[in-house]
Amino acid sequence: MVFIIHLFFEYSQLDDNTMSTNLFRMLICNISVDIGLRNMFYRRRVEYVCHKQGSCDTYHMNTENAAEKNVSTGNGTTDRPLHDRLLDEWGTAIVDGDLAPGDRLPEPDLGGERPSRTVTREATRVLESMGLVSVRRKAGATVNPIPRWNMFDPQVVRWRLGGRHRLEALHELSQLRSAVEPLAARLAASHATTDQWAALTEAAIGMVSHSDHADEQDYLDADIMFHRTLMKASGNLMIANLGDVIVATLEGRTQHELMPKTANQEALDLHSEVAALVRKGDGAGAEAAMRRIVTESDDAITRIAGK
Repeated sequence: MVFIIHLFFEYSQLDDNTMSTNLFRMLICNISVDIGLRNMFYRRRVEYVCHKQGSCDTYHMNTENAAEKNVSTGNGTTDRPLHDRLLDEWGTAIVDGDLAPGDRLPEPDLGGERPSRTVTREATRVLESMGLVSVRRKAGATVNPIPRWNMFDPQVVRWRLGGRHRLEALHELSQLRSAVEPLAARLAASHATTDQWAALTEAAIGMVSHSDHADEQDYLDADIMFHRTLMKASGNLMIANLGDVIVATLEGRTQHELMPKTANQEALDLHSEVAALVRKGDGAGAEAAMRRIVTESDDAITRIAGK
């Protein structure tokens, strides 16, 4: 709580009284929603909107439970469409190297269930669109060599992060982030709108308020909001289009238990610093702070994975 109040005063010096007042409303909204929903039986996600000239008393609530989200059931199985399961089976086998370049896609092995020809054909088309397979008449679908894969496809990223080469994939993604996100921060200092700066600030505050559970969904949601907003705020459509790759990376860290239970205080401070520097128009400062965020993330992955 002390840090949040400090954050308010730090940002309040950067703009006029109107922005300061609205930021204070955003803080109060964030705190009241967090307290009000903490003890509810169902897990809920709250999306709240702070308008430039309005208050934060309007929010949208989505109730999430096992039935609505189609998540694991009590017996440990997952009720997912055959298409998705087949796509995962083949995609994972390809990126893990169980299927070598030139190999034909095997017969589906889905626990005794046989997908229809339509399902098999659609799954094959998806893999083809990702560059993982080529389909030729009479030869069927065969695995492509790695250089033909679309490594920027978010699903390919997820399969790599879920496979046996996870750490290698994460380090490669960290290298990509170090090339792209600092530049995005520099550009955002010149191109970010007021709404985008407010979203960066809101996300940084959300990360702080959930920092004691940095390995859980609420912290991840705030982290995703920050990085996706930053990419869009760059004003560069090609950089913004890489947002899904960054999101898949952040999701992979949480899903595969490569996040600390408690967020690193330096990382929290740096996210807040980037938001402030973007607002001030300090491109060089925002770039340097963002580079430190990416470095800290890669160091944390190495540290946690080595335990």
